[in-house]
Amino acid sequence: MIAVALFELIIFVHEGGHFIAAKKSGVKVNEFALGMGPKLFSFTKGETTYSLRLFPIGGYCAMEGEDEDSENPRAFNNAKIWKRMIIIVAGAAMNILFGMLLLLITLLPQDSFVSTQVASFSSCAVSSVTGLQEGDKIVRLNNYDINTSTDFSFALYTLPAQEVDGHELSIYKEDCVIDFFNYCQGLVDKDTTQEAVNALNTACTDIQPELAKVSDKKEAYQIFCRYIDKACKAVGKEKPEKYPEIEEKDTRQRFRTDISVIRNGERVELKGVDLLTLKTSAEDDTPKLQIDFYAAPIEKNFGTVIQQTLLNTVSNVRMVWGSLIGLIKGQFSLNDMSGPVGIASAITQVAGESLKTDGFGAAVNSIVYVMMVIAINLGIVNMLPFPALDGGRFLMLLIEWIFRKPVPRKVESVINAVGLVLLLGLSAVIAVKDVWKLFSGG
Repeated sequence: MIAVALFELIIFVHEGGHFIAAKKSGVKVNEFALGMGPKLFSFTKGETTYSLRLFPIGGYCAMEGEDEDSENPRAFNNAKIWKRMIIIVAGAAMNILFGMLLLLITLLPQDSFVSTQVASFSSCAVSSVTGLQEGDKIVRLNNYDINTSTDFSFALYTLPAQEVDGHELSIYKEDCVIDFFNYCQGLVDKDTTQEAVNALNTACTDIQPELAKVSDKKEAYQIFCRYIDKACKAVGKEKPEKYPEIEEKDTRQRFRTDISVIRNGERVELKGVDLLTLKTSAEDDTPKLQIDFYAAPIEKNFGTVIQQTLLNTVSNVRMVWGSLIGLIKGQFSLNDMSGPVGIASAITQVAGESLKTDGFGAAVNSIVYVMMVIAINLGIVNMLPFPALDGGRFLMLLIEWIFRKPVPRKVESVINAVGLVLLLGLSAVIAVKDVWKLFSGG
C-alpha cells in the first residue's frame, strides 16, 4: 500500500503541473482526479470537482475544451497556443522538478559524494595494467559522456562483454595481476600477522604499475616471479622451488571499452581498457563486471550539494533517454520494462533490502531515490511524441503553430484513440508480465 501511495504521489505531482499551469493561464478545469475508474468520493470547490477514484494507476486533469470544441472563452481550445503548450509541458516539468527535490533529499545525508576520478586501485585491478592511472578523471566511457557517478554507472550497465584473444599481452598482464593476488591469498593463514597482510596488499597494488609498462610476456613473467619472492619474504616463507605458470587460453571474455580521461590537465584517449571480469558463480559462466578501482570523494558543502543535485538530475534525464534508445535498438527488452505493479514491487524490494542491511534511514533514502528515478522517468516518457501522451499533444500544437491551422479535431481524436489503444495494450502486457514475475519470484 505504501508503494502504491508513493506511485500515486508522483502522478499527483504530474497532474498538479497541468492543473497549476491551466489555472494560471485562465483555462477552466472541470475535474482533477487521482486514480482511474469509478469515483470513490469527490467534492467541488469553485468550478472544479476534485475526486478520488478506485484504481490507483493514474490520474487526470480534465480541462474544458481539451478533447472537444467548446464555445467557453476559458476553454483549453480557445487559449493562446503558447499557453496550451505550457500547460501540456507543465506535467513533465513538475515531474523533473520533483525528481530534483527528491535527489536533493538523498544527497543531504551523505558525508561526501562520489566523483569519476580514480583515487586508487583494488588489489586485483586489471584496468590499471590496460591504461587507467591514479588521478585520471573519466569523462567518456563506452561512447557515453561521463559527468557524474550516475553517468558512469549507466555506461557500465550498458557495456557488453566480448570475446577477446586470450593470447594478447594485455590479457597476460591481467592474469599476472590476478594470479599474484590469488597466490598472496594462499599465503595467508591463521598465524599471519596484520603487518604481513598489509605488506601483501601493498605488493598487490605495487605490481600493477610495473606490469603496465612492460612490452612483452617474458618481462611480465619476470616481474610476476619477483613479486612472488617479495610476498613470500613478507610472510616469512621460503621462495617456491617452481613458480606457477600463467595459463593462456585461446579466448577470454572481457568487459573492454575505450575510455577518455583528463590526465594532468590534458584529455587522453585510452583504447581497449579492460575492466575486471568475474564469473557470476561456479555453476554459471555468465560474465560479471566489477569495478576494480576506488573513486575520489567530492567534499560536501553548499556549493557541491547544489552542483551534484543539478548534474545528477541531468544524468538521470540522459539515462532515461539512453534507456529508451536502447529499447528501440534492442539493447533492452520488454522484460526490462515495468508498470505500476512492477514499480510497486521494486519499491517494496528496495525498501526491504535496505532495511535489512542498513537500517530504517537507509531504507527511506533508497525509497526516495527510486521515487526520484520514477518521477523523472514519467516526465520524460510522457513527453515522447506519441499519440495520447503529452508529447503527442504537444506535437499537434507544434503543427498548429507552424501551419497556423489546428489539426482537425476528428483527425486528432482518431490519432489519440489509436495511440491510447496501443498504450493500453502495452500496459496490459507489461502488467501481466509484472504479475507473473511477482508470483514466480522472478
